[in-house]
Amino acid sequence: MIKLENVEGVQVVRMDAEENRFNLAFTSELAEAVGMATAAAATTGAPLALTGTGKFFSNGLDLGWLQGASSDEAKRLFERLYDVLAQLLEYPGATIAALNGHAFGAGAVLAAAVDMRAMREDRGFFCFPEVDLGMTFSPEFLAVLQAAFPAPVLRTAVLSGRRYGGPAARDLGLVDAVADEASLLATAIELVRDLVGKPGPSVAALRAQLVGPALAVLRRD
Repeated sequence: MIKLENVEGVQVVRMDAEENRFNLAFTSELAEAVGMATAAAATTGAPLALTGTGKFFSNGLDLGWLQGASSDEAKRLFERLYDVLAQLLEYPGATIAALNGHAFGAGAVLAAAVDMRAMREDRGFFCFPEVDLGMTFSPEFLAVLQAAFPAPVLRTAVLSGRRYGGPAARDLGLVDAVADEASLLATAIELVRDLVGKPGPSVAALRAQLVGPALAVLRRD
């Protein structure tokens, strides 16, 4: 479901489980991959790129799985998902998401947990559908979003529930660049090119200062 590879000095975590929805098995595997990338970057400071395959970056929570899960299983899922988000915020290097397809709900929150985002320009939507689903954000999800986006940008995206294609997401400020499918990962890597080789501990310490409130919520400090 999850592959970790090195591309031109950038660690690429590729999610490959159809819609890449967050259930316990998928999230546990994602946490393991991000943990391995973090350990490797502790000395090298290698940037990290998150991406998916096909139509989806991530379609968010696996609601079908959650309906059949026990309370303990559901609790473990969210604990691991919040841990993944915290790991990304603490990562000792630059982080970026290459949004190859739809990023909905918790999938959009995952994309928000990295430093920068590149999105496919001709396919896929970035969307917070909670307003139309009668849902609100957990404090952990909200903290990540508030650390990632200016308040007016977040308010517009969340309260409208609008589905933003690549150019519209870039214009609003949800993503930093757009590209066609063939050059998406290369575009994402280029965005962090200047950060390859930066001291990992310095990057992690500076980011922790920038996103300290979000980390405190995720880590329940």
